[in-house]
Amino acid sequence: MRVLADRDIGIVGAVRFALARNKSGAFGLGGAFVPFLAVGAVGLVVVLLVRGDALTHPVVAVATGLVLGGALGNLADRLFRGSGFLDGAVVDFVDLRWWPVFNLADAAITCGCALLVLAGARRAAEA
Repeated sequence: MRVLADRDIGIVGAVRFALARNKSGAFGLGGAFVPFLAVGAVGLVVVLLVRGDALTHPVVAVATGLVLGGALGNLADRLFRGSGFLDGAVVDFVDLRWWPVFNLADAAITCGCALLVLAGARRAAEA
């Protein structure tokens, strides 16, 4: 992180690592709703676990793991990088230059949610 504080690092093409600290919600939006979003994400995971979907469907299990892992990663940033409860900033560093800067936890959450939507659509089509 010290290297990124001084300069951006080009990876390939337009992709680069650039340090950004995000105190708001996803993509810098909804800062006041961050605690509610965190509770909602944990609630979704709990519902999937209680229903048993995460235990019987491998795609749902992977998606749940991605969402939970990403949420816990961002939650850890908020807890340990601030002076008060949940007032820390998430460290974002992947910059595509045409999309808001994000981190691997954000990518995991996005991929997990997309998998959940696809799995739900597939189950609805089969019913």
